[in-house]
This record gives sequence, structure tokens and C-alpha cells, in this order.
Amino acid sequence: MKVAIITGATSGIGWEAAKQIDERLASLDELWLIGRREEKLLALAKALKHSVRTFAMDLCLEKDRAEFHAFLLKAKPSIRMLFQSAGVGLHGPFAQRDINDSLEMIRINCDALTYMCSICIPFMKSNSHIINMASSAGFVPFPGYAVYGASKSYVLSFSRALRAELKPRKIHVLAVCPGPVNTPFFDTSERYTKGVGAFKRSCMNTPAVVVRRALADAALHKSVSVDNAAIGAFRLLGKTMPHDLLAVAASVVGNKLG
Repeated sequence: MKVAIITGATSGIGWEAAKQIDERLASLDELWLIGRREEKLLALAKALKHSVRTFAMDLCLEKDRAEFHAFLLKAKPSIRMLFQSAGVGLHGPFAQRDINDSLEMIRINCDALTYMCSICIPFMKSNSHIINMASSAGFVPFPGYAVYGASKSYVLSFSRALRAELKPRKIHVLAVCPGPVNTPFFDTSERYTKGVGAFKRSCMNTPAVVVRRALADAALHKSVSVDNAAIGAFRLLGKTMPHDLLAVAASVVGNKLG
């Protein structure tokens, strides 16, 4: 049974990924949708052409993880694609936030993503794909997004290393690093600030564009996907300029984006 697994499928990029994978990958037998809200997963399932299994679960809970892993071991699917979009972010000074919010961000963005890779890779064969949602905030130290940016730097570095490790098996790994995307993500990320500013809204891309570019880059076996030329230039700056200087510049940009 050939399947694609999409995490964070209840909204935003995960929702859009499920729709585009459903349209593009006719060879799949099933789509497996993972998210916290069962009603959202069921609504999405009704809109898709493939057979769908839904898993209403919290990827940070050991019990839910164990149950999903047990299901994998029993079903023994051929996982053709793992698209990981589950994630959360917070904007605002680190010292002014509840530490539990920051730790939850690390659990979701880093721990859960790493766990899913670990349990899914044994069921992946040649020419399978892992697509991990990182962020352009992971290219440089980003004041105001300190923990979020660091978590996405982890996703980027982990994905690139994993790509090298899995290359002999021809399992392809892609880190997706978009700029701001117009999703419900910001309903959570801006709760310590005054909300999403006009400048940030003007810079936002749509989930459809980000996913379309990600799937195209995955097909080309690229290591990193960015959604537009400006983010590509930002990535280049992160490679060529001292990060201390970029952190100052990012702080100025972050204030404007807020």
C-alpha cells in the first residue's frame, strides 16, 4: 500500500499540501492526514479523491506517538512521501514570554518532526520523499523570533544532514524555507505582539504557491526550497555575511514586519 503522510493537515500549508498531493500523485493508494482537530481532518478528507485515513492526534504526546507507531508496524505501508508541516511560532522578545510556550515550540517544531522521520524512514523505499517545513527565519539569528528561528535552523540542518545520510538509499529530503505565508499560523505567533502588521501582510505568499514550489523542487531532488527571489537573496546573505551583522539587520526587519 503506497501512502503519503501529511502532518499539520488541519489548516494552512498542510491542508494545501494534502490537496496538491491528492491531485498530483495518482499512484498513491491512500493519504494519511495527521492533525489535532478531527472535524477539520474529516472535512478535508471529503474534498479529496484518494482514499484517506485520518489520525486526530498530538505529535507531542507519547501516547499518541506510540499508537501511531504501532499502527505503522501493523499496516507496513510503503511511505512514498512524508510532508511535515506541523509547527508553531511565536513573535516577541524571548524574556517576555512564558517559557512553557517556548518549550512547546521546540517540542512541535523539532522533537515531533524528528520522531516522525525516525519511525517513517524504515517504511520508505527508493525515490521516496521527506519534505520538512523549515522557514527563512532559520537562515540567520532572528531577534524577536529567537526560539522559532532556532527551531527552524534545526529543521534545516537536520534535513540537509539526513539528505546526505539517505542519499545511498535514494530517499530524497527537502527543507522548505518560505517567507511569511498567509495561514492561521499568525493567529498564534502574534499573541505576544500587536498583531500582524500591514507590511508583513504585504510580504505574505499563499500556501498554494509555497506547496507548489516545494513539490516541484522535491521532484528535482533539491535540498532547499524557497518561495520567491527575495527569500532566495536572503538565503544568500545568510551564507555570505557575518551573522552578528545579520542579526542586527534582522531585528530591524522584524520590527517592520511586526
